[in-house]
Amino acid sequence: MSNTYVTQPSLPPLDEFVQLLQQIWSSKRLTNNGPFHEQFENALAEYLDVPFVSLFCNGMMALQVGLQSLKITGEVITTPYTFPATTHAIYWNHCTPVFCDIDPLTCNIDPEKIESLISPKTTCILPVHVYGMPCRIESIKHIADTYGLKVIYDAAHAFGTKLNGTSLCSFGDLSILSFHATKVFNTFEGGALVIHDEKLKRRVDYLKNFGFANETTVVAPGSNGKMNEMQSALGLLQLKHVDESIRQRVQLAELYRQLLNNIPGITLLDPIEHLTPNGAYCPIFVEQQSYGKSRDQLYQILQHESIYGRRYFYPLISQLPAYRGLPSAAPDRLQIAVTAAKQVICLPLYADLTAETVERIAQIVRDNAVPG
Repeated sequence: MSNTYVTQPSLPPLDEFVQLLQQIWSSKRLTNNGPFHEQFENALAEYLDVPFVSLFCNGMMALQVGLQSLKITGEVITTPYTFPATTHAIYWNHCTPVFCDIDPLTCNIDPEKIESLISPKTTCILPVHVYGMPCRIESIKHIADTYGLKVIYDAAHAFGTKLNGTSLCSFGDLSILSFHATKVFNTFEGGALVIHDEKLKRRVDYLKNFGFANETTVVAPGSNGKMNEMQSALGLLQLKHVDESIRQRVQLAELYRQLLNNIPGITLLDPIEHLTPNGAYCPIFVEQQSYGKSRDQLYQILQHESIYGRRYFYPLISQLPAYRGLPSAAPDRLQIAVTAAKQVICLPLYADLTAETVERIAQIVRDNAVPG
């Protein structure tokens, strides 16, 4: 029996990519804002319907530079329920993460709990659109405007997701995207910042290229976060195919929802009204008393059947050694996030997954329910 993993990258036809590689070989332009980089940056901004995009070698570097570009200091209010890169980027900018509990309906940061965490040192809110589910954008904006805070959205899960027809990348001062191989849209590795201001776009572009404004002028102590020509060429091709990939993923996610309905102790996140989803993840939550088995028992049962889900996100970032000593990391202040992390399994979901495999996974979950 072959293994089924939590995700599998979507890739364009190889012959199409080879044609673009031949152009790269011919031009000898491998990096430093070559022609494919310029084309992809413009095409991506058009696809996302946003003013400006700056491409990066990966999503974490994009977030690090984003924080730097807005001159974020002091404390940054964020979620413990995310991938470590979100919090690491705050740390690498010499800022202190302040963890806020999450909304059980979406697993996103709970705006109702943000305000009490604001201190004189707070300069930024860094929410995550977890699983591509939109944060409560208007509430977060109101808080940020009231206290004069910046908002940077980690939209690593939200490529192609729209709320009321508007890209989730359109909100906040900046949004970051990840194009890692595990994401809905990939360039092998890669990422981007979505920017709404031309002056800030220019500053970001300087910072990701050692601070160079021109051949002899270095305007800031920058880093090296540029996307190369091979990643950019792949990204251009991926844009041709991503809508079909998303369509297939959303269809399979809906099939999971139908098949996992009414299993005691198994819940899924409810659909959001007026959301155009991207099928990024299929998280289920296992409530041990009602299901009759713990999340980790079901996780092991699935692995025994060659089904490799992931416990996204476990452990919480606030429980990692680097951060658990922070006052905001106390488990009693993050009770909803703690519960979600103990219960979650993300089931396999990707464009080439078959409906038959989804049916088999759902049947395993159903057959192992032993309600008390």
